[in-house]
Amino acid sequence: MAGMPELAAHIHDVPVNQIREITEAAWRTPGAVILSIGEPGFPLPRHILDAGIACLDRDETNYTPNAGIHALREAFAERFRMTNGVDVGAERVYVVDGAQQGLHFVMSMLLSPGDEILIPNPGYPTFAMTSKLLNAVPVGYPLYPEQNFQPQIADIEALITERTRVLVINSPSNPLGAVISESLTRDLVALARRRDLWIISDECYEAFTFDVPHVSPARFDSTAPGEARVFTSLTLSKTFGLTGLRIGALVCPPGLERTMNNVMEAIVSCVASPSQYAALAALTGPQDYVEQARQHYRTNRDAASEVLAGKGIRHLDAQGAFYLWADVSHLSDGNVRAWVHQFLAESGVAFAPGTAFGSIGEGWIRIALCGPTEELLDGVKRLPSKNGA
Repeated sequence: MAGMPELAAHIHDVPVNQIREITEAAWRTPGAVILSIGEPGFPLPRHILDAGIACLDRDETNYTPNAGIHALREAFAERFRMTNGVDVGAERVYVVDGAQQGLHFVMSMLLSPGDEILIPNPGYPTFAMTSKLLNAVPVGYPLYPEQNFQPQIADIEALITERTRVLVINSPSNPLGAVISESLTRDLVALARRRDLWIISDECYEAFTFDVPHVSPARFDSTAPGEARVFTSLTLSKTFGLTGLRIGALVCPPGLERTMNNVMEAIVSCVASPSQYAALAALTGPQDYVEQARQHYRTNRDAASEVLAGKGIRHLDAQGAFYLWADVSHLSDGNVRAWVHQFLAESGVAFAPGTAFGSIGEGWIRIALCGPTEELLDGVKRLPSKNGA
């Protein structure tokens, strides 16, 4: 009898997500301090929950338009106009099933098999995973410690070939907490225009910057159909803690509306209506949650940074998002992926290994700052000091 048919060959090239690998190990470890995953820990505001419940109570559970309910599209557009100073209409906003589905959506539009996509190294793992799933080739552009993990135009340009189609920009950065300046953002858009590349701008953490502004590449994009090149990926998972409701948005260049509808229908048809109404309440209701979260993440950043500094552990001064990027090369012996599992077993604390985010992450860990301060400090204090004290 014949065995199971073969899977598509490229499926075997999709890398394991090392963040999930260590986090699932931590979930199986009683009493573990889990600092490996970016899961906001605040209760959701009641008005957001009530909006989703009310949608179910009135049995509004049929299909919505592919692009989402109009009121939600307009709410996303209004937030984008207010926070980024970009004149975007609701017709360019597509409600997606979380930012990850949005990334798959836009990459499936822009990449043919064998095309190359430039992604940050270190950068979020699914940039590489999703592009490989689409038979494309992820090419990491380096973000080096000696340059404060900021992209360098010359480094990126040196990697562009005749197969390069897309440049991914992520600011504020996951895993680094780095924020790209206005002048560098402008230069990156100019590079994409000069070399005829699309831009995918991952702005999942746009609500959380500290003493520096968030600058969207869309500010420097053309507004003319046929000339614009920036897709902006947004989510409410981090901004409002709606990780499980799977709700985000793609802001597309003008002139692609019909194509966007067709692709959305082929991938997921539409997002669940209760999630859309909960998102609408989040965007249009009181914004106390966002400000409370921002202050909490800043407090946690400062407290954890003080502990790391006291231990002599080098770390990036995070300007955004809710992570600290710390150098544990004095502990990890050249294999930080193995070391985080060993440290979990010995100390009961889970950190995300830097290699989850690319080769330059070897010897580094990402520390999530979004949980209770006491738990965060408990976990960070268990790290051995660099001087052995």
